[in-house]
Amino acid sequence: MSNGRGELLRTTARGLGQSLLTVGFVLLLFVVYELWVTDLQSDAAQEELATELREEWTGPAPSVPAEITSGEAFAFLHVPRLGADYARAVVEGTGGAELAQGPGHYTGTAMPGEQGNFAVAGHRVGRGSPFLELDELRPGDPVVVETADRWFVYRVLGDPATGSFHDDDDDDDGGGLVPGREIVSPSDVSVISPTPGGAPGGPPTGAYLTLTTCHPEYSARQRLVVHAVLDGAPLARADAPQGPPPLREG
Repeated sequence: MSNGRGELLRTTARGLGQSLLTVGFVLLLFVVYELWVTDLQSDAAQEELATELREEWTGPAPSVPAEITSGEAFAFLHVPRLGADYARAVVEGTGGAELAQGPGHYTGTAMPGEQGNFAVAGHRVGRGSPFLELDELRPGDPVVVETADRWFVYRVLGDPATGSFHDDDDDDDGGGLVPGREIVSPSDVSVISPTPGGAPGGPPTGAYLTLTTCHPEYSARQRLVVHAVLDGAPLARADAPQGPPPLREG
């Protein structure tokens, strides 16, 4: 009986060990798929989107269509802090299919340059990882949005002199009331309100840009949010085909 029980235990242990190895292998494959394969797929989709959008803009009198459909690319997001060549085509919508292509515009929020909040979401890890290093942005950093005919320069809110994302100087754009960076729960939709942190249907107090992504890395438990405000008047692409001076900052 003793030998029989021992053999049973050894057989059970071997079976459990093999099962754990199988589960571990499957999990490893899943991680490889999520972190590598989806990046390759999204990079290919992003490159195709960017090429198509550039081709559209080379036509006569290019302009942003009056109504943009879900999944349609309509602008480029440039973030010099994340690299001189950082440029991502922004698509309409924040569903899974849209964000698999690149950063997605929260439907119903402002468009580039408008009063209100031009809000954009992006994956932090996997599916192109466009906002992987979003936490590296600092107060005063430029974020440039390129459309068919204009450049819009936004600046991350906060105090560049101290590095604080909270600026007590409540100037005309209302930026002193809005932090340059915050971490919130996924249910906090006030960050994409017309004035970030305000009521969803409240009046805008400036022209804002909000970028959101998952936090911390490899988790969707919270949201990392960066707020910026429009810095000056838009610049016509015809007058500056290579972009505004802040595009070369980093």
